[in-house]
This record gives sequence, structure tokens and C-alpha cells, in this order.
Amino acid sequence: MFVEKTMQPSAIKLFRTQSPRHFEGGDWDQGGSCQRLQPLSPKEVEELFSLTKNGTNVEARLVNLHLYKSLKGSNFHILDITRMSEFRADAHPSTTGGKKHDDCMHWCLPGITDTWNDLFVTHLNSLKIRN
Repeated sequence: MFVEKTMQPSAIKLFRTQSPRHFEGGDWDQGGSCQRLQPLSPKEVEELFSLTKNGTNVEARLVNLHLYKSLKGSNFHILDITRMSEFRADAHPSTTGGKKHDDCMHWCLPGITDTWNDLFVTHLNSLKIRN
């Protein structure tokens, strides 16, 4: 890998998985929306993101599967934010205020992105302790 060849051996190499989308009824420019007002239940997450049912965010789950396979045996650490973020369909802005569509790629409510930062810092601290 390019990064492994060019970075210093002592550098911490971290890859963050991608943020999920929560569109239902089409993509953002195809009439889809994120109208959820509560976090999703485990059952709802599996219905929306199922690989076998070609769910809403199936691309992120497929990319993550390939990512884990590709980085296995490397000295990369994976910060997986996708799974926990799938539950927070309520943390996006909505069509309120006269918008024409939802913006389901951006996270605006406090909580989920703060948790990503907490996870990142905790992961870095655990790596420092091991080294």
C-alpha cells in the first residue's frame, strides 16, 4: 500500500469508515427523505441497511466489508463509525424551513459526531498505551 510505504514506521495509520445515509423512498435528488424523529431500532436498521435486501445504505456496508478484507494483516487501525451511526436517522436536518430536500449526508444534531470524536480519542489513547 502507498501509505504503508511512505509513512514513518512509528506513525499511527487509521481509517475511518463512512457515514451512512438514511434516505427512504429514493435518493436525495430522487424524492428521498429522512423524516425520522427517533433513533432506529435494531430491527429497523437491519431492514434499512440489509445487504440481502439491497437496503438504503448497502454501498457503505459493502465498502466496509472490502475495507476490512483489504486492511487485514496491515498495520492500519479501523475506526468503525458506520454501524453505530446507522441508528441515528434522526440526527440529520430535515425539510423544515422550506428546503426542497433533506440533507442526509450531514449530521447536525449534537451527539453522533461528538461520539465519533470520543471514539477517535479513546482509540488513539489505547494505541499509545500499547506502544
